Amino acid sequence: MILDRDGVINQDSDQFIKSPQEWLPIPGSLEAIALLNRHSYSVVVITNQSGIARGLLDLTTLQAIHQKMQDLTVAAGGNITAVYYCPHGPQDHCQCRKPKPGLFHTFAADQQIDLKNLYAIGDSLRDIEASLAVAALPILVKTGKGQQTILDNPHLNIPIFENLYDAATYIVSTS
Repeated sequence: MILDRDGVINQDSDQFIKSPQEWLPIPGSLEAIALLNRHSYSVVVITNQSGIARGLLDLTTLQAIHQKMQDLTVAAGGNITAVYYCPHGPQDHCQCRKPKPGLFHTFAADQQIDLKNLYAIGDSLRDIEASLAVAALPILVKTGKGQQTILDNPHLNIPIFENLYDAATYIVSTS
């Protein structure tokens, strides 16, 4: 199971999440990860973090944000197996920044798994595009940028849920 971070697990910000104090979970998101774990789904986060390229935070701060995310997830009864992030900005033309699937390929190689038919939950078109590029099963949540993604792409033909908890409930009910 692949999750985007900002707007899916935690509140998003147009000013970027620049500190652990700014990282606030969306209600129910950590419980959703715990629910997925209880049903034998491992959860991996794949996230664009261009705030690093923009000089808004450093790698130490990003690690502290991810540690807070992991600590709060564990406190809710869940676990995030790994976090993959792209530190580049949009102008860097890297292969790891979604919608490019580079981090998906890195995750698959690290875990020696096939991404085909693996759920990937995001809140933006670039999350969906990265999922489709590796034949994963994209799911859109309305939190974060999800509502705007729906408005901008009215013909999306993928499952759409109010939030991560609703998406997780759907996934575990079909497994």
